[in-house]
Amino acid sequence: MTVPVIAAGGVGDGRGLAAALALGASGVQMGTRFICTSECTAHANYKEAIVKANERGTMVTGASMGHPVRCLRNAMARELEELERRGASEAELVAFGTGRLRLAVQEGDVLRGSMMAGQIAGLVHDVLPAAKVVHGVVAQAERVLAALPSHIVGS
Repeated sequence: MTVPVIAAGGVGDGRGLAAALALGASGVQMGTRFICTSECTAHANYKEAIVKANERGTMVTGASMGHPVRCLRNAMARELEELERRGASEAELVAFGTGRLRLAVQEGDVLRGSMMAGQIAGLVHDVLPAAKVVHGVVAQAERVLAALPSHIVGS
Protein backbone atom coordinates (compact mmCIF):
# COMPACT_ATOMS: atom_id res chain seq x y z
CA MET A 1 0.00 0.00 0.00
CA THR A 2 1.40 3.39 -1.00
CA VAL A 3 0.58 6.38 1.16
CA PRO A 4 0.80 9.72 -0.64
CA VAL A 5 2.85 12.37 1.11
CA ILE A 6 1.75 15.98 0.80
CA ALA A 7 4.41 18.56 1.63
CA ALA A 8 3.15 21.57 3.58
CA GLY A 9 4.89 24.64 4.87
CA GLY A 10 7.38 26.76 3.03
CA VAL A 11 5.96 26.22 -0.45
CA GLY A 12 4.90 29.34 -2.29
CA ASP A 13 6.03 28.91 -5.88
CA GLY A 14 7.10 26.38 -8.49
CA ARG A 15 10.58 26.00 -7.03
CA GLY A 16 9.03 24.76 -3.79
CA LEU A 17 6.75 22.40 -5.66
CA ALA A 18 9.70 21.04 -7.67
CA ALA A 19 11.75 20.57 -4.50
CA ALA A 20 8.92 18.71 -2.78
CA LEU A 21 8.39 16.46 -5.79
CA ALA A 22 12.14 15.80 -6.06
CA LEU A 23 12.11 14.72 -2.41
CA GLY A 24 9.30 12.23 -3.11
CA ALA A 25 6.15 14.12 -2.17
CA SER A 26 3.02 13.47 -4.21
CA GLY A 27 1.97 17.10 -4.03
CA VAL A 28 1.98 20.23 -1.90
CA GLN A 29 -0.37 22.25 0.25
CA MET A 30 -0.02 26.01 -0.11
CA GLY A 31 -1.81 28.30 2.31
CA THR A 32 -0.33 31.79 2.34
CA ARG A 33 -0.08 32.03 -1.45
CA PHE A 34 -3.78 31.25 -1.77
CA ILE A 35 -4.80 33.90 0.75
CA CYS A 36 -3.66 36.31 -1.97
CA THR A 37 -6.07 35.11 -4.62
CA SER A 38 -9.12 36.95 -5.83
CA GLU A 39 -11.36 34.06 -4.74
CA CYS A 40 -10.19 34.16 -1.12
CA THR A 41 -12.64 36.02 1.10
CA ALA A 42 -9.93 37.45 3.39
CA HIS A 43 -10.04 41.24 3.71
CA ALA A 44 -8.11 43.22 1.09
CA ASN A 45 -5.98 44.82 3.85
CA TYR A 46 -4.84 41.37 4.99
CA LYS A 47 -3.92 40.39 1.44
CA GLU A 48 -2.08 43.67 0.90
CA ALA A 49 -0.09 43.16 4.10
CA ILE A 50 1.11 39.79 2.78
CA VAL A 51 1.99 41.32 -0.60
CA LYS A 52 4.02 44.04 1.17
CA ALA A 53 5.83 41.57 3.47
CA ASN A 54 9.45 40.72 2.87
CA GLU A 55 11.44 37.60 3.72
CA ARG A 56 11.75 38.75 7.35
CA GLY A 57 8.14 39.87 7.67
CA THR A 58 6.90 36.99 9.82
CA MET A 59 7.39 35.82 13.38
CA VAL A 60 6.24 32.95 15.58
CA THR A 61 3.94 33.46 18.55
CA GLY A 62 2.21 31.00 20.85
CA ALA A 63 5.21 28.75 21.42
CA SER A 64 4.91 29.15 25.19
CA MET A 65 1.51 27.42 25.02
CA GLY A 66 2.75 24.63 22.78
CA HIS A 67 0.81 26.03 19.81
CA PRO A 68 3.27 28.02 17.72
CA VAL A 69 1.71 30.12 14.97
CA ARG A 70 3.59 32.00 12.27
CA CYS A 71 2.12 35.41 11.49
CA LEU A 72 3.03 38.73 9.96
CA ARG A 73 4.90 41.11 12.24
CA ASN A 74 2.50 43.77 13.51
CA ALA A 75 1.61 45.52 16.77
CA MET A 76 -0.60 42.63 17.93
CA ALA A 77 2.08 39.98 17.32
CA ARG A 78 4.76 42.04 19.06
CA GLU A 79 2.47 42.60 22.06
CA LEU A 80 1.71 38.89 22.26
CA GLU A 81 5.43 38.13 22.02
CA GLU A 82 6.05 40.53 24.92
CA LEU A 83 3.29 38.91 27.01
CA GLU A 84 4.88 35.51 26.41
CA ARG A 85 8.34 36.85 27.27
CA ARG A 86 7.00 38.23 30.58
CA GLY A 87 5.49 34.83 31.43
CA ALA A 88 1.79 35.61 31.04
CA SER A 89 -0.48 32.68 31.86
CA GLU A 90 -2.12 30.63 29.15
CA ALA A 91 -5.50 32.10 30.17
CA GLU A 92 -4.13 35.64 29.72
CA LEU A 93 -2.65 34.79 26.33
CA VAL A 94 -5.86 33.15 25.15
CA ALA A 95 -7.92 36.13 26.33
CA PHE A 96 -5.54 38.49 24.53
CA GLY A 97 -5.70 36.49 21.28
CA THR A 98 -9.41 35.72 21.18
CA GLY A 99 -11.04 37.30 18.13
CA ARG A 100 -7.76 38.60 16.68
CA LEU A 101 -7.85 36.45 13.54
CA ARG A 102 -11.37 37.69 12.79
CA LEU A 103 -10.14 41.28 13.18
CA ALA A 104 -7.58 40.73 10.44
CA VAL A 105 -9.43 38.41 8.08
CA GLN A 106 -12.92 39.90 8.22
CA GLU A 107 -12.42 43.47 9.38
CA GLY A 108 -9.02 44.17 7.83
CA ASP A 109 -7.40 45.43 11.02
CA VAL A 110 -3.74 44.86 10.17
CA LEU A 111 -2.47 46.41 13.41
CA ARG A 112 -4.54 44.66 16.09
CA GLY A 113 -5.51 41.52 14.15
CA SER A 114 -3.64 38.22 13.93
CA MET A 115 -2.44 37.92 10.36
CA MET A 116 -1.45 34.29 10.07
CA ALA A 117 0.98 33.81 7.20
CA GLY A 118 3.81 31.47 6.38
CA GLN A 119 7.45 32.32 5.96
CA ILE A 120 6.91 32.41 2.19
CA ALA A 121 4.98 35.68 2.52
CA GLY A 122 8.01 37.43 0.99
CA LEU A 123 7.47 35.42 -2.22
CA VAL A 124 3.94 36.77 -2.72
CA HIS A 125 3.92 39.93 -4.81
CA ASP A 126 0.37 40.13 -6.11
CA VAL A 127 -3.25 39.06 -5.75
CA LEU A 128 -4.23 36.83 -8.67
CA PRO A 129 -7.03 34.45 -9.60
CA ALA A 130 -6.36 31.00 -8.13
CA ALA A 131 -6.21 29.40 -11.58
CA LYS A 132 -3.44 31.79 -12.60
CA VAL A 133 -1.50 30.95 -9.41
CA VAL A 134 -1.82 27.21 -10.08
CA HIS A 135 -0.79 27.54 -13.73
CA GLY A 136 2.20 29.74 -12.83
CA VAL A 137 3.38 27.43 -10.05
CA VAL A 138 3.08 24.34 -12.26
CA ALA A 139 4.84 26.02 -15.20
CA GLN A 140 7.72 27.16 -12.97
CA ALA A 141 8.01 23.68 -11.42
CA GLU A 142 8.12 22.10 -14.87
CA ARG A 143 10.97 24.43 -15.90
CA VAL A 144 12.91 23.68 -12.71
CA LEU A 145 12.42 19.92 -13.03
CA ALA A 146 13.38 19.96 -16.71
CA ALA A 147 16.64 21.72 -15.84
CA LEU A 148 17.61 19.26 -13.07
CA PRO A 149 19.47 16.78 -15.32
CA SER A 150 21.92 19.50 -16.32
CA HIS A 151 22.91 19.88 -12.66
CA ILE A 152 23.85 16.22 -12.20
CA VAL A 153 27.61 15.64 -12.39
CA GLY A 154 28.82 12.69 -14.39
CA SER A 155 25.73 12.06 -16.48
